[in-house]
Amino acid sequence: MSARCQVTGAEPGFGKSVSHSHRRTNRRWDPNLQRKKYFVPSLGRTVTLTVSARGIKTIDQRGIESVVAQIRARGERI
Repeated sequence: MSARCQVTGAEPGFGKSVSHSHRRTNRRWDPNLQRKKYFVPSLGRTVTLTVSARGIKTIDQRGIESVVAQIRARGERI
């Protein structure tokens, strides 16, 4: 499973950690991903989504029906 939000598409950011001596090492910033279950009335079942904290807020604002329709329009399986 990749570190990617199914709603917003948030992915890890990559960069460098810089120490006190300015030695640079690779690092990554992962999105705040959660696995959440939602009941979708149009499908008549629950779906499990991997969503970021911002994705959860988006679902709260727009509704699960709208978000699921957008995900399915992209061709993702739920």
